[in-house]
Amino acid sequence: MTINESQDEIIEAFSVTDEWLDKYSLLIEWGNDMAPYPEEFRTKEYIIEGCQSTVWICARPNEDGTLHLDADSDAIITKGIVALLINVLSDQKPEEIAKADLYFIDRIGLKENLTPTRSNGLLAMIKQIRLYAIAYAAKQSKSKE
Repeated sequence: MTINESQDEIIEAFSVTDEWLDKYSLLIEWGNDMAPYPEEFRTKEYIIEGCQSTVWICARPNEDGTLHLDADSDAIITKGIVALLINVLSDQKPEEIAKADLYFIDRIGLKENLTPTRSNGLLAMIKQIRLYAIAYAAKQSKSKE
C-alpha cells in the first residue's frame, strides 16, 4: 500500500464520526493494534525528545530497500498517534518517507484537537522518522557507488 493509500484509509476510518471523544477511542484502538515494540530498542537512543510522554521509534532497513518502523508510547493517546504515523510510513522507500505530505493529520482534525505539547510531540515524531529515512537513503546511495 502506498503512503497516500494508507492516509486515505485513515481519513475514511476517522470520517465515521465528528465527535472527538469517538475519534480518541479510534486513536486508542489504532495504538492497541500496533505490533509489539522490540524490547532491545526500548532504550534512551530511541526515545523521541520533545514529547510529553515517552515515545520510542526505531527504524530498520528491509531487504527490499524499504524502511521498517516500530514504535511505542507509555501514553494511550500518544501511542495511537504514533500508530497512525507508523501505519502510513513503515515499509516505504526512505526517499518517499522523507518527502511525504502527511495530509491525513489535517484532514482528520488531529492537529487542531491536540494540546500544544502533544502537537509538539507529533512534530518531533515526524521529524525523527524523516531523519531516519534521510539517513537510510544516504546510506543506500553510498553503498551503490
